[in-house]
Amino acid sequence: MLRSSRKAPRATSAIRNTSLAAFSVVCVLGLGTQASEARNHKKSWRDANASIGTNVSTHGGRTFSGKASYYGNESGSRTASGQRFNQNAMTAAHRTLPFGTRLKVTHGGRSVVVTINDRGPFIRGRVLDLSKGAARAIGLTGRGVGQVVAEVQ
Repeated sequence: MLRSSRKAPRATSAIRNTSLAAFSVVCVLGLGTQASEARNHKKSWRDANASIGTNVSTHGGRTFSGKASYYGNESGSRTASGQRFNQNAMTAAHRTLPFGTRLKVTHGGRSVVVTINDRGPFIRGRVLDLSKGAARAIGLTGRGVGQVVAEVQ
């Protein structure tokens, strides 16, 4: 009886070992497939904050307000949309609006129409980063930050 009871655990351990080996193979093959799929699926960092829709007309008439700042020392470098940044152009950065969206930005009774071509601002509480030219057009350069109202065109 003792011998037969000893053989049963050996058979059980052999089954366990076989099951463990089969499970290991499945895990390795499954993880290898996921890793290769992840390598082949390239996401651009430019899409990180982009909104899903690219149809600008779906945002028409939307109005929002908040603090805006301006930037201009990065002239010549590439924006998130791939364009070269021109500090004198009427452009702006927004976190989620699609590139090419046109906004009418108003500050202190003065307005300017800007085109979204970059991502930002990355400072809490701000809704827009205007190019230096756009900020100058509405009188925002004196203080650097100001309350604006923006309407999607």
